[in-house]
Amino acid sequence: MDRSIGERIAAWRRDRGMSQAALATATGVSRSAVAQWETDRAGQVSGNLSRIARALDVSVEALLHGSDGLTGDELAVLRLYRACAADGRAEVLRLARRLARDVGEPEVGPGV
Repeated sequence: MDRSIGERIAAWRRDRGMSQAALATATGVSRSAVAQWETDRAGQVSGNLSRIARALDVSVEALLHGSDGLTGDELAVLRLYRACAADGRAEVLRLARRLARDVGEPEVGPGV
């Protein structure tokens, strides 16, 4: 069963170690508004989608429909990448490019 938008917001917030109060501050709403989003009781989610997505560092598409079509392993790699410092991120990208080249995948440019 696919999760609701409220369940996705709550899961991403927890994954990032944010409290409801922190997400409220980041989006300019009250903590109770965040609680209502997460329990699918508020009609104000649609008006705040871009701010929620920005605060959680996910796409609006991911908020609306799920994980952008990413598998569990892909999401795990993305979370680990986001947890790295800048030099670690650069190393992850170098390794991924080398591994993709080794299996004949097209070269992926910077920023992708």
